Amino acid sequence: MSIGTRIQQLRINNGLTQEQLAEKLSVSRQSVSKWEMEQALPEIDKVVLMSRLFSVGTNEILLEESDIKKLRPQELHLGSVYLIARDFEASVSFYERLLSMTVSTRNCGNHFAEFFFDNKCLALMNEEHLHGHHYPDGDYKFVLNFWVEDLEKEYRRLKELNIGRITKIKKVHDGYYYFHIYDPDANVCEITGGYTETYGD
Repeated sequence: MSIGTRIQQLRINNGLTQEQLAEKLSVSRQSVSKWEMEQALPEIDKVVLMSRLFSVGTNEILLEESDIKKLRPQELHLGSVYLIARDFEASVSFYERLLSMTVSTRNCGNHFAEFFFDNKCLALMNEEHLHGHHYPDGDYKFVLNFWVEDLEKEYRRLKELNIGRITKIKKVHDGYYYFHIYDPDANVCEITGGYTETYGD
């Protein structure tokens, strides 16, 4: 991963636009854009400021991933994501179609189901079998973020499947587009990826 890509990823992970990051670093938005597109390198004082802003070491910005791993202390890695499903079977069907795969494992019939992909586990937990838990009506405010190479192609695929409410493709800024699709429990799946804006979008 290049320095520009790491800066962009850290910025996005911290919910900042190029303009907001530029303001915090006292530089122009064009400077941030040039860093992210590998057209220029940030000065060392800006790297130090970014490391403080993003709560990472300067190594996390400057070094290649293989070198970072040699210096980095042991990390916690995401192993599973749990979704509490009110309509368990509908949710299993939704994620099978969304992920284009059959459920990997089911335990105790309809207590929980697991999908293994990208070295991660998405587990659907049947609310009926979670004794002592109660979830009020309304959105759970749970978001899963997925990334695809071709955002428009994925948008068309999910529209044709008609498996859940879906928003239009939206633009955050140049280079960052997304749409949302909602599962049967109104959990949000945010799909991001490569997209070429056309006239009329």
